[in-house]
Amino acid sequence: MYNYLVHTGYSDMVLPVYDNHLHLSPAGRNIDALREYEAEGGTGLTLVTLPYSEIQITKGADFLRSYEITLSFAEKAREQTGLKVNVAVGPYPVLLIPLAEHFGLESAENMLIEGMESAAELVARGEVNAIGEIGRPHFPTDRKYLEASNRILLRGMELAKENDCPVIIHCESDANTNKDLADLAAQAHLPAGKVIKHSSPPLVTSEETFGIMPSIPASRSLIREALQKSTRFMIETDFIDDPSKPGAIMSVNTVPKRIRAFVASGEMSEETVFRICEDIPDKLYSRR
Repeated sequence: MYNYLVHTGYSDMVLPVYDNHLHLSPAGRNIDALREYEAEGGTGLTLVTLPYSEIQITKGADFLRSYEITLSFAEKAREQTGLKVNVAVGPYPVLLIPLAEHFGLESAENMLIEGMESAAELVARGEVNAIGEIGRPHFPTDRKYLEASNRILLRGMELAKENDCPVIIHCESDANTNKDLADLAAQAHLPAGKVIKHSSPPLVTSEETFGIMPSIPASRSLIREALQKSTRFMIETDFIDDPSKPGAIMSVNTVPKRIRAFVASGEMSEETVFRICEDIPDKLYSRR
């Protein structure tokens, strides 16, 4: 197991390695995948719920059943690994479309809002750290779906404000996306810094983010571009734990390997690693 010390102003400490967006699946490797991540040097992660095939959503209450799967993975991870596990649950936004096609748009919207409120209740009880991933479809779609998605997202941001927690956003990545998200957050009176843009481009300056927190895919080129401008971002794999597609999105050990390589090359200082992999996630996900 990689477990290397660094010598910085933080004193001698194990280098933190944090994957900000990772999924586990009942049909996948789940805890074994996290053991591999830890063995490669991983120290923490944000475990994000999935629309599990084991749970068919036919009413709003079904979302809570889905979240319980995520919470069970988090409990096992804490018992069987030394990883710090933060948890995000919320109604996956793309589900709006098939639910609307089957039940009608108004019923589908109400289902997702009920799922949002169930997520907020888990935050209030201290069982999860964030609401997410929520948002809107990442592809062009009918205006009625976009408008409904924005109403649902606004409600999620309002609940995040009430519970002083972040939201993790799944949506498109257009030129106006960050400003649009910041405007929605302002309507909800939620600080833009508590809005985490999942699968963000390397837009990290204040002019580019409008205060939104970027979570950037852990590719060499994207990290390198972001580092040239700022250290205010997190990195992620979006590992989906699909045994039929073991390399889909990114493998579970990608973030440790990237951090190790960037430190070894001198492109990422140890202080920057602590900022990206400890200071920022700790500030965002800590429950006061």
